[in-house]
Amino acid sequence: MSDQYVKVQVEQMKSFGEDAEKEGVDTEEQVPGSSPSASVSPDHPTGTDASSTSLPCKQTGKSRSKPGREDKRHTSDVASQGSVVSSEKNLNRLGYERTLQVKGTGKILQRKSEPNGNYVTIHTSKNIEEMRREEGFKLAKKRRPVTVDTSKAKTSLEALKISIKQLKWKEFPLGRRTACDIYWHGVSFHDNENIVSGQVNKFPGMIEMLRKINLSRAVRTMQELFPEEYDFYPRSWILPEEYQQFTTQIHMVKEKDATVNPTFIVKPDGGSQGDGIYLIRDPSDLKLMTGSQAKQGVVQEYIQKPLLIDKLKFDIRLYVLIKSLEPLEIYIAKEGLTRFCTELYQEPSQKNLSHVFMHLTNYSLNVHSGNFVHSDSQSTGSKRTLSSVLYRLAAKGVDIKRVWSDIIALVIKTVIAVVPELRVYYQADIPPGKPGPTCFQILGFDILLMKNLKPVLLEVNSNPSMRIEHEQEVAPGVFEYVPSPVDEEVKVGVIRDTLRLMDPGHKKPTVPQQRAGGFEQGEEIPMEEETQEKSQDETGTLPSLCLKQVYPKYSKQFNYLRLVERIAALFIRFLGVKGNMRLGPTAFRTFISVGTWATND
Repeated sequence: MSDQYVKVQVEQMKSFGEDAEKEGVDTEEQVPGSSPSASVSPDHPTGTDASSTSLPCKQTGKSRSKPGREDKRHTSDVASQGSVVSSEKNLNRLGYERTLQVKGTGKILQRKSEPNGNYVTIHTSKNIEEMRREEGFKLAKKRRPVTVDTSKAKTSLEALKISIKQLKWKEFPLGRRTACDIYWHGVSFHDNENIVSGQVNKFPGMIEMLRKINLSRAVRTMQELFPEEYDFYPRSWILPEEYQQFTTQIHMVKEKDATVNPTFIVKPDGGSQGDGIYLIRDPSDLKLMTGSQAKQGVVQEYIQKPLLIDKLKFDIRLYVLIKSLEPLEIYIAKEGLTRFCTELYQEPSQKNLSHVFMHLTNYSLNVHSGNFVHSDSQSTGSKRTLSSVLYRLAAKGVDIKRVWSDIIALVIKTVIAVVPELRVYYQADIPPGKPGPTCFQILGFDILLMKNLKPVLLEVNSNPSMRIEHEQEVAPGVFEYVPSPVDEEVKVGVIRDTLRLMDPGHKKPTVPQQRAGGFEQGEEIPMEEETQEKSQDETGTLPSLCLKQVYPKYSKQFNYLRLVERIAALFIRFLGVKGNMRLGPTAFRTFISVGTWATND
């Protein structure tokens, strides 16, 4: 073989690999003995014999040898299983390595050229998935296991233990003298005051920010700026400071139309699990005092026409992960819970206002009803999975993609409303330059679907229950906790995949960019066909992520709403710390209210 021929052949092979890499797609080749349906790669020159162009490793002339014939026979045997696709190319000075995947078999071929340009080896290897899994196990063994301090986990401990075990991470149930990678707190950021590194599953200020009064203030600020975008939150009044305003407005409505008799729901500011909630039809029914102290809370318009299933009112508990504030990253769990009332629904009247099992969906209330149904099935009982309810609605012709789109928009807009003040809290606890951990947090959004399928935000819980057991009465008045398959199915997945996303061993992914042009204001979020989120699982033993990123994925549709956040950045920069005077959240509320009025004027 002449030197000139060898040089030309090597140059052709290098060009072939470079072109394929530029195009970013696999190139198809037909192997002698393959099925007739296999086609010749368009990269090959036309007008040549198929047998001489389909496989570059075929040898010609005097250079043909026994190893070559053996390799050719071996190639034909493998190729009979399907066409071959090039999946990896490596060029170097001495030779040209290529790996081929056999379509339909999961097998791959590997071959390598000698310095003279001739391929000398072809062999089959293990199934691709097996190879990836083995490589994953090797990497996992090399990595130091992620350490998690669970000493402050409280009621989420059982679900957290299962998640850590599935991830093969290392738990420290009594804490650790040296720093852990992740600290899991059951209540607040301040459960452990001595953390200067790692990650904590609570943001400072989140509990305060999501109290009924502060949440109402934050959303109402956005309603004044963007009334159409924030119409998913019921009209609210803050008690006791807006009691007179509430009384005056209701009396005006009734004087204008005597047939109108709206119902209102009263919620204590720091209440949880349905404690202290009641319905009224007249301002005079408000219970404003506790002894000599005025009760802090909100009063809201009651949604009188909710969507019913089996003639029962229900709400949705949706789990939302705030992965970071800077940059803002929001994930929504693809699976959630639906909590059902235990008394058939009737529109509120003076006679049934006190029927809490009819009007309030709180699990902690309804579990004590004689009609509460514990079920191991995800689609029956008084607590069901969200997917089972959506499936049932879809069977009735409901556009579920539109419902999900509206829910995603509600979540993003709500987070945008609370982030500005949350940044002020964060800066007060962890100012720039002070050593401290980074934060993330799982929130519980309680959402009601109206009869017309419009989602309404009821409240946001900073500490949603992650308990995977439920109360069961084993004797009159005696309750104990027993496993709840529905809770475990949903909550373990949320905690486990939150940990996977926060794994310090993984590099932060590049923030995805929205396609050019973005969306118009108010346009529906396009809900793509359900695809599996990329699993950050090296061993291949875990399911795909149950958490779906919604921000910044849909950022271009919502960025114009982040006006108050920009004002908060100015507040922190110029007023937040000045000499010995530190202005905190209260001062920010005053600052933002003045700014909002100025904007409206």
